[in-house]
Amino acid sequence: MAIRVCVAGATGWAGAAITRQILASTDFMLTGAVARQQAGSDVDAALGLPHSGIRIAGTVAEALQAPTDVLIDYTRPDAVKAHTLAALAAGVRVVIGTSGLTAADYAEIDQAAKERNLGVIAAGNFSLTAALAKHFALIAAQYLPSWELIDYAHAHKIDAPSGTVRELAEELGPIERTLGTPAARGAAIEGTQVHSIRLPGYVIAFEAVFGLPDERLTVRHDAGAGADPYVAGTLLATRKVLQTTGLVRGLDRLLFEH
Repeated sequence: MAIRVCVAGATGWAGAAITRQILASTDFMLTGAVARQQAGSDVDAALGLPHSGIRIAGTVAEALQAPTDVLIDYTRPDAVKAHTLAALAAGVRVVIGTSGLTAADYAEIDQAAKERNLGVIAAGNFSLTAALAKHFALIAAQYLPSWELIDYAHAHKIDAPSGTVRELAEELGPIERTLGTPAARGAAIEGTQVHSIRLPGYVIAFEAVFGLPDERLTVRHDAGAGADPYVAGTLLATRKVLQTTGLVRGLDRLLFEH
């Protein structure tokens, strides 16, 4: 049977690409779409697609009135937590592509999911190449004792650091030592120094820089301007979340055993 999916942020940058793929797939069935500014419109008209019969809702609660297996959220940092908890309360599993949540937010979501025997899969980045970069950085950290993270994005990205870099920093943990003035070394997230650059001219990138005397290693990921790289990873998570209980963070955890 096709997996019944509701997409929150269905007409946004990433959400639109995912919604188009769901509508074209036989493995998934779009049962709901959320986009506040286009509420009341048909999703096919909003995306320039053939008729689907799905009307865009203004809220997640409204969209989830239709039977749904999984909510995919690509909305805003200030909305995703409430959407996730509302979906879990309705018995719906969740895939979170929206960044900006903290470790405390994820702990609350994990508890709510486990209480209801449901799954949530969240990733700061559902790109396969980003997942590989994170995986390689975690391998390097097993052998190299000092590192820092640099997070690049355009000036209008409102969350800092990105979900990708926050996720990586929390898994890397504290470094061997941090020298210098802490304020000049970026923000400390779980003991890892993180620098977030938000300037025009950047798209999205991150790098993990490892240093030893007289040598260094950089693991870097650069994203292009399109959303297509995030579609396959999101839909993989949508399949996997049906067999998940509690919270799983990171596409790499679906690809590799840590």
